[in-house]
Amino acid sequence: MFASTFLTNIRLVLIDFLLLWCIISVWFYCYAIYAAITFFANPQPINLEFYPPVSILKPLCGVDSDAYENLASFCQQDYREYQVIFAVRNSQDPCIEIVEKIICNFSDLDILLIVSDRLIGTNLKVSNLANAAAKAKHEILLLADSDIRVGTDYLQRVIQPLQDKNVGVVTCMYRSLTQGWISTLEAIGTTTEFHAGVLVSNIQENGIKYAFGSTIVIPKKVLEAIGGFETIADYLADDFQLGYLPVQAGYKVVLSDYVVEHVQTNNNLVDAIKRQIRWARGKRVSRPWGYRGLIFTYGVVSSLLLLIATDGSILGWLGLCICWTTRLVMAWVVGAISLKDLIAKKFLWLVPGYDLLSFVIWCFGFLGNTVEWRGHHLKLTKDGKLLLQEDRSYELSIIN
Repeated sequence: MFASTFLTNIRLVLIDFLLLWCIISVWFYCYAIYAAITFFANPQPINLEFYPPVSILKPLCGVDSDAYENLASFCQQDYREYQVIFAVRNSQDPCIEIVEKIICNFSDLDILLIVSDRLIGTNLKVSNLANAAAKAKHEILLLADSDIRVGTDYLQRVIQPLQDKNVGVVTCMYRSLTQGWISTLEAIGTTTEFHAGVLVSNIQENGIKYAFGSTIVIPKKVLEAIGGFETIADYLADDFQLGYLPVQAGYKVVLSDYVVEHVQTNNNLVDAIKRQIRWARGKRVSRPWGYRGLIFTYGVVSSLLLLIATDGSILGWLGLCICWTTRLVMAWVVGAISLKDLIAKKFLWLVPGYDLLSFVIWCFGFLGNTVEWRGHHLKLTKDGKLLLQEDRSYELSIIN
């Protein structure tokens, strides 16, 4: 009798927890809808008389999908004065041929190719950036990953927040251009889950406190205030640090309403899972409490568990219907309408499946402190730095 009563009480506590989990998830979905509508309903003003010179830094390693189109888009800006610096480590890297073609096709533009194997830390992307920054002519630096594509109005728009002297960093969200079902699944997660969290954070924290590799605009004085690229040279999430450290130094990070395009390479399932786990562990060490709080965004999972725990009761089915409906509405408003992501619009039905997979990856994010990149294993410290677990003769380039 005692055992039966104990198990019944445990089951009731579990049901209460799952019900609370569902309620918080629905609240998050609704808040994300509100955050997206609020953010994009008030476009940031554009002052056409504000056009400070800019140096664009592009770290390269290997050849991405549509590499020429991606890189060339940064050379087609409707902007008065800017410089583009491509930085690569290996003189045999195939991306050099593409850069040389760009230099030839845009001969009237100030473009420079830097080939240097100088290292300042474990993260070779940051070493590339430091090598490029050494040749930057202008006070304002713009960093963007190699797989990003932009429109001709990009530079004019993302530079606008710097009119406020308290702004130290400007960053952008992104939507994906991709092929293949695995990459499609990843892209759906980015626009309908990750960026939903970003928009909520932007309101709750009165501005985000991190940045994304898709775009980081940072004046040299701000970079110097945090100790330069050397300060972040051993971090996995270098883009996070380039937003976080300026905030600690008293500057603001502004989320631009310009959405860039991420040209995603089609990958196999194993590589995609490894990359997602690497990102998950990077987020866990960068924002530990924020990472733990992600559990309350998985309403698809909690509602399924509630349905099972209540033996298919009306309460269970009601919880599932409400959670899944609000999740899909949120995905549509954030991904399809706000970010104008065609993949999210076309494959909205994949969202619940992605959430289930994402929850599993979130759990794996807690299990271990190692990450894998191109067959090499590295260890993450508690503060997000990378430690080599093997010989230094590796090729690590955390660009995506």
